[in-house]
Amino acid sequence: MHLAHYLGLLHRSQLDLAKAFRQVATDHREEPDVFHECHLLASQCEDHAERLKPFVERYGEDAPDEPDRLHGELFSGTRRGPLALLRDLHDLYLMAAECDVSWTMIGQAAQGARDQALLDTVHRCEGETAIQQQWVLTRMKQAAPQALVVAS
Repeated sequence: MHLAHYLGLLHRSQLDLAKAFRQVATDHREEPDVFHECHLLASQCEDHAERLKPFVERYGEDAPDEPDRLHGELFSGTRRGPLALLRDLHDLYLMAAECDVSWTMIGQAAQGARDQALLDTVHRCEGETAIQQQWVLTRMKQAAPQALVVAS
């Protein structure tokens, strides 16, 4: 059963996304909404990873290094300058999209396996991940005019 691969992928992706949210919060602490919202979303990601544990025990966990590579490529250091916040938010969005796709695949597997508990977890966490993506996208739209047009 290859569900273990996606459970490992998602578990690691959620932890890496939590780490990235906290890094963005720290790097952009002068933006109060970003600081507080990123900490809240990081906690949510950690909760998602925790909610996966019973299913990891049931189905196993293959721990691919793909999410770590994505995090390492996107967040290789603190950015400076007018584009920094926009680029960091863009990277958060890509990482959240990785989680979203993984939730969808695991949801399909849960349906196939007739695992209602896993399906319930997917529905809850997948919805929260969609809200995370929407917040990041909205914040990117807010930051884009300043970063792309006004800033030099």
